[in-house]
Amino acid sequence: MTKADLVQQVADAIGPGITRKDCALVVDGFLNAIKQAVASGENIEIRGFGTFKVRRRKARMARNPRTGDPVRVPARAVPVFKPSRLLRSQVVRLDDDSGG
Repeated sequence: MTKADLVQQVADAIGPGITRKDCALVVDGFLNAIKQAVASGENIEIRGFGTFKVRRRKARMARNPRTGDPVRVPARAVPVFKPSRLLRSQVVRLDDDSGG
């Protein structure tokens, strides 16, 4: 799904009272709010959907796969998403329905 598809689904859910252009502004505003909050180190919890967090990764030693030489990987912060139980159960149900 692309951002344009997301805008279309939101516009369809709201109904004829909003234009796709206005809906795109709402979706962009929502996504920008999430980006700014995560970039400043805040957690965002959306009940029934999940949590966006910043997780700190420790410095570690890794290996260059080509030469086998040890390489130091510095500590860093990475954005992570943890789905809610509700979202996880819907994904599991999707997997069960596909016969996989």
